[in-house]
Amino acid sequence: MSLQAKWDGIYTQREGEVTAASVLLENQHLLPSKGRALDLACGLGGNAKLLAKAGLDVDAWDVSQVAIKQLQQEADLQKLNINAQVHDVIEKPPATNSYEVIVVSFFLERDLCEKLMSALKPGGLLFYQTYCQDKVDQTGPQNPDYLLADNELLRLFSSLKVRVYREEALLGDHKQGFRNIAFLVAEK
Repeated sequence: MSLQAKWDGIYTQREGEVTAASVLLENQHLLPSKGRALDLACGLGGNAKLLAKAGLDVDAWDVSQVAIKQLQQEADLQKLNINAQVHDVIEKPPATNSYEVIVVSFFLERDLCEKLMSALKPGGLLFYQTYCQDKVDQTGPQNPDYLLADNELLRLFSSLKVRVYREEALLGDHKQGFRNIAFLVAEK
């Protein structure tokens, strides 16, 4: 089964309201008032919708035709400035100095990190969130290729200025707090 077919199947089945990633919800006050934003591996577009409502011109990319079609229909209905595209970011990463904001949630392709930093304009912000190896339960992928090592997100984007970082790992009471994922807001 192709990657596109896999995600088309997932998005065909998905129901309920789509929300933005925690990294974006909790730190949306850091967004610029205008500019271009990219919601990478956007799925059904929770991040893209938040970015568009904040006044940004949004590109939303995903390999799933099903997700992109649903997102563009919803964006058109709500009159949101979102350009949703079926796009394989591995084959065609974003151009250098093209975005004020890039958001990535629950997508990890380590070889893409340098290109994401390059795609940010000076002063641009990266909002990134994904699963960690140190998890309190089986949420998210099990394949270690898609799980961050301890503090790996900081290392992957070490040339950016860290503005917000959170990773609680396995410390303390596992029933409380921010578990299973790490998030980063960093500035170029």
